[in-house]
Amino acid sequence: MSFLIDGPWLYATGETYARLAAPEERQKNALKRGVTTIAGFYAVSIPLYLNQRWTKPIWKACRAKSGRDWMINSGVLRVDADDVGPRGHKIAAALFATYPLWLWLGYRNGRRDVERTHQP
Repeated sequence: MSFLIDGPWLYATGETYARLAAPEERQKNALKRGVTTIAGFYAVSIPLYLNQRWTKPIWKACRAKSGRDWMINSGVLRVDADDVGPRGHKIAAALFATYPLWLWLGYRNGRRDVERTHQP
């Protein structure tokens, strides 16, 4: 989980849920799946950003210096994750707030694809 990966991953997950929920009777579970998915992302990503001790195996496996380093840089960027300051924390909070949007956008796109392929 990282800011560079989470958005596209959530989008792809939303599309997958839309395709799995193609039959109308399965769509009622889509919201439950979505809430569970977002909760899972928050349950790992926020503690990573906050450098919670239990996340160390995750960021170590990703060869990052800390959970926050992994969340911000993802092994690609070179932002000093130890010195993000209040502005950086606000940006992180804004990015976390977009997680449901990414999932919803993917789901919406997937539903459109499903509807197009199932039209008479």
